[in-house]
Amino acid sequence: MEQPERYRVHHAFIWLGGLRALFVTLWVIVVGAFSGLAALVAEITENPAFARDAGFVFALIVGGIIAVVLVIAALCFLLRWLQWRHLWYQFDPAEFSIYSGVISKKRTHVPYGRVQSVDQKATLIQRVLGLCAVSIDTAGGANNKAIVVPYVTKSQAEALRQQLYVQKAQLAAGAVAPVAAADGAVASGEAAPGAAAAPVMVDAAPVPMAAHPAAPGEGNILDAASDLTAQMSGVFDSPSFAQEAPSYEYGLSNKQLVLTGLFNNTSFVIVAVGLLAVVGQLIQGVADLVPNSDVLFESAVESVVAREGALMAGGILLGVFLVIALVMWALSAVGTMLSFGGFKARRRGDRVEVERGILQHSFQGVAIDRVQSVIISQTLVRRLMGYCEISLGKIDAMGDGSNESNKGKGGVQAGRVVVHPFVKKSQCAEIIAGLIPEFADMPTQATAVAPVAMRRAILRRTLWQGPGFWLIVATALLHVLMHVAAVATQDPDLFDLLTIFDPAATFLYAVGAVCMIANCIGAVMWARESSFAVNRRFMQVSNGGLSRESVSFPRQKIQFGCVRTNPFQRMAKTATLKAVIAAGVGGTTISLVDVTEEDAAHWMEWLEPRR
Repeated sequence: MEQPERYRVHHAFIWLGGLRALFVTLWVIVVGAFSGLAALVAEITENPAFARDAGFVFALIVGGIIAVVLVIAALCFLLRWLQWRHLWYQFDPAEFSIYSGVISKKRTHVPYGRVQSVDQKATLIQRVLGLCAVSIDTAGGANNKAIVVPYVTKSQAEALRQQLYVQKAQLAAGAVAPVAAADGAVASGEAAPGAAAAPVMVDAAPVPMAAHPAAPGEGNILDAASDLTAQMSGVFDSPSFAQEAPSYEYGLSNKQLVLTGLFNNTSFVIVAVGLLAVVGQLIQGVADLVPNSDVLFESAVESVVAREGALMAGGILLGVFLVIALVMWALSAVGTMLSFGGFKARRRGDRVEVERGILQHSFQGVAIDRVQSVIISQTLVRRLMGYCEISLGKIDAMGDGSNESNKGKGGVQAGRVVVHPFVKKSQCAEIIAGLIPEFADMPTQATAVAPVAMRRAILRRTLWQGPGFWLIVATALLHVLMHVAAVATQDPDLFDLLTIFDPAATFLYAVGAVCMIANCIGAVMWARESSFAVNRRFMQVSNGGLSRESVSFPRQKIQFGCVRTNPFQRMAKTATLKAVIAAGVGGTTISLVDVTEEDAAHWMEWLEPRR
């Protein structure tokens, strides 16, 4: 039986990896020997007599360090060469295999039918060289880890990705294609010595799809740089082969790119902290203007001077903080814009592809049958502007050392592919119909939560789960205890401490009150906007509030569902719906609290298995 052809990764695996290992080793040596060398240099500089005696020793030490560095470099490159010699991959008839290990051999099997997505990433140096790393995710649950094929050329990555998808499609169709067919257009990677030079050739049949107009957002100022790097094949890469033309594709406009940068999550946190600091400074300024018991015995001139000095100091600190916050915001916005530069989302055949990034380029490809859900998210800023983020939920692989959790707000978890970071809410239907028409048949008849849910949400979010309420309670308890202790002991130090703590407590009370008001408003909005909807094929769960998120998923993707109640819900005749899908690492739970018992019963009937 003829053995499948072996394909090696690029030889940059040797010298790039060796240089990285050498740099780390040298850094450790320099840090460890820096203090001794610095003391020796200082002694030579200050004591000429010692310099004459120690010159030979110093030269010997430097020569020894150079020799050690050369030996370490030789070992680093030799080890990487041995690893490269024993690292290759091949396409078996029913699975993809990657071999590694010098002393301890390892063979990783990836059945074609279990391929979840094939992604690739490239740093700036790798993009210049035309290289990238390919990550193959499989549907393996929480213990699944991505299989990484490092240091392959871009054309080799394209061939690898298409070969995996074609083998998977043909396996699903009931016929395993030969690894080397007679016609096609997929170029192979670098073959191992002794292997045949003929490329792997397969041809994917295009999936018929209705044509859609391109979505809004045809280009931005960073697309030119991205296109330039894409057209440059790199130092080691060969020209890419012609692929199937996408049936639907869009990018980001200048406005969408700038808004994405300005209002990403990091920027929002910075602005929130800045506003909080502004409120604190204003409260402190007002407190400084109010004379305390000591100021009553001071002269009017001293009081005015003290107030002006306090206000000036507070104004300077406030200005410095605002400048720092604005600089951090600007840097965060620029970083986000660079990470979304060259953004393209497209539908090609039976998969969705998303690529982005100027300095570090990433490519994500997800087969449409592996898409678990469509998520439309709106933060507070996006809601006020009428925009949203569209993402797809998919099964994620857990990298080495990962300890990520999928438990998120509203049951929505990690494992998303962002297909548009900042788009008008009114354009979502158009994008979904073009990019994933299989999810276009969303339910429209929404079932709201129970009327009593508003009262329960206000109590739950404002009091029992509200951070503002507990901040006020903790501050009040500490405040009362300090006053009782000061009065009981008549300790002057405690009274001095109270003069400092009283303004701080006022500030904490104000922060807690603002949080409680925000939580109350969010609870009212949640009760008015949260709902679920079902039809024959899909379910949609919406959780509102200051931010809003809607998750839509096919009925056949539901792993299991349940209805849960606690004693308080049974008194209010409400229940919680929970549906678990396979998105993320280990699954995602989508939940909706406080639907009526009748609606929960109808949903359980809808969830029953059908023929």
